[in-house]
Amino acid sequence: MEAGDSTEETPEPLLLSRFQLSEEYGFLLPNPLTELPAPYGPWMEIAHDLPQLIASHRLRSQVHQMPQLSAQHLRGREELHLAHLVLSFITMGYLWQEGEEGTVKVLPQNLAVPFWEVSQALGLPPILSHADFVLANWRRKNPNGPLEIENLDTIISLPGGESLRGFILVTLLVEKAAVPGIKAIVQAIGALLQLDEDALLKALQELAEAIEDMSQALKRMHDHVDPTVFYTVIRIFLSGWKDNPAMPEGLIYEGVSDQPMAYSGGSAAQSTVLHAIDELLGIHHSEESTSFLHRMRNYMPPPHRAFVEEIHRAPSLKQHVLSSGDSRLRTAFNRCVSALADFRSYHITIVTKYITIAAAKAKAGQAELGDRAGLSVGKPPAALEAKGTGGSHIFNFLKSVRDTTREGMLSA
Repeated sequence: MEAGDSTEETPEPLLLSRFQLSEEYGFLLPNPLTELPAPYGPWMEIAHDLPQLIASHRLRSQVHQMPQLSAQHLRGREELHLAHLVLSFITMGYLWQEGEEGTVKVLPQNLAVPFWEVSQALGLPPILSHADFVLANWRRKNPNGPLEIENLDTIISLPGGESLRGFILVTLLVEKAAVPGIKAIVQAIGALLQLDEDALLKALQELAEAIEDMSQALKRMHDHVDPTVFYTVIRIFLSGWKDNPAMPEGLIYEGVSDQPMAYSGGSAAQSTVLHAIDELLGIHHSEESTSFLHRMRNYMPPPHRAFVEEIHRAPSLKQHVLSSGDSRLRTAFNRCVSALADFRSYHITIVTKYITIAAAKAKAGQAELGDRAGLSVGKPPAALEAKGTGGSHIFNFLKSVRDTTREGMLSA
């Protein structure tokens, strides 16, 4: 974060509602719609049948028969987000139906044009992103029940059965655990501007607790996601067409552009939460990691991106803690940094289990899917053995980001 210019006017207070953020749900879309208006029935029909259509290799032919619908009749943010979710899932299924060796070069016009229109309206790229996959892809089974995994389901699915459901919903629980932390960031910046040390201390303690709760939520991945199913079935459908050897030229969106376009696949780096915490704590990553993370911000809803930029413009928390000489503030600040480094270390543990070890098993031919996934999609993807679905060299990136986080600790 950079210290603001002292001649500037006092900035507007950092209100969550200014950034389409919710007191209860944070970055999650509050109570997403589950059905589009009747004219869009053909999209919903295909979307609800995706796992079966992909398993039987019929999705592409179904898409070719889909009527050309305009996105112009969609009203409001909720309808647009559901349309983006539906069209992005259909697109990923269409692309990867035959595995990485059976990709196509062109997304047909009846899918590409409305997907482009919805994407432009939302300020999102025309590909499946974290904003679709997790933030807008949940519903309560019992509308009056709690936001807990037993009472949650996805709206749209892809191959992978219970493991895919678990992967999406555990990630959602991490976002839910972050909500008190998001509110604490806002309180911390307010306290910085008011020079209220007690309020700042309380906000930092609440932020540290929230990051620790995010790590606890992430640990539930082991209970709900089978590593073999994740690696051999699910992962390819999260892959994009930028920095992916399986689609080196990108993808032509027919009716939108004659030139191929390249977009990164879904990635945890597209979650706004860690970007916001990094900015508040003044964590500086390596040039390469920063470049990748900043590119991932283009995959966030624009108001969420604006929230991160607003935190960046606030006075420097780190400088304030250093110059205050207050050991309580330093301790609370360091607890936040330590919790964030621990979260990133645990993410490396998860990636090791679900990618590295699973890849080795798949290579050795030990991956016996049996009935666990309900189906297998060709061979496990070789193009992504060492890369994240967002296109980064996954271990170099994750370790670098974890190490630079640790370097953000303030020495006594």
